[in-house]
Amino acid sequence: MKKDNNEERKQSFIAEARREQIIDAAIHTLDEIGYVKASLAQIAKKARISTGLISYHFSDKNDLMNQLLIKLIERSSSYILERVNKEDTPRNKLNAFISASLAYQGTHHEHNIALLEIVFNARTPDNIPYYKLSDEEEDPVLYELQQILRDGQKQGVFGDFNVDVMCNLIRGAIGEYMLNTAITKKVDLETYSSELVNIVEKAVLNTEKKETLNKGSVN
Repeated sequence: MKKDNNEERKQSFIAEARREQIIDAAIHTLDEIGYVKASLAQIAKKARISTGLISYHFSDKNDLMNQLLIKLIERSSSYILERVNKEDTPRNKLNAFISASLAYQGTHHEHNIALLEIVFNARTPDNIPYYKLSDEEEDPVLYELQQILRDGQKQGVFGDFNVDVMCNLIRGAIGEYMLNTAITKKVDLETYSSELVNIVEKAVLNTEKKETLNKGSVN
């Protein structure tokens, strides 16, 4: 019985490793040739395995892309939230959110390209384009940003503003760095991140809080 359990664990480990190999190959393929041209054959070639082996783990291209999207979101969310959760104030959490989001772009460029390719080209199992979905509960990163801003307002650290508008502004500015090659050629990632943190702080901090910070910097 123990031998059977060990064999099951071994087979499960092998299967999971193979799925990760296919997932990684799909990421590289999407980055190189895009969603439209990314066939199972192309992905299999990149992974150096047979197309049939991919079909053993994923029913078709849509299934593979849907599973890949889930993985990409989980990886980016974990990266950002892990860094945000290390902070203990809304202000520091917000700064960490911005810095981590941009840092992930810099260290996981292919992942972000693959994510965009899927979001703007693939469809859900219900045949809905991903870019048309807007369920906030399915986006832990957006939910976390909203909570940071609301907590900051409740504590009097942040001023009075529309949380949804501010979320859109912050996430738009973060995403723009990856999409806008004109700005990436002029401003390096570290500078962009630092500038964005400063700009957002000025926009969200309570007026009285700003005055206190300014007096502290003068003294």
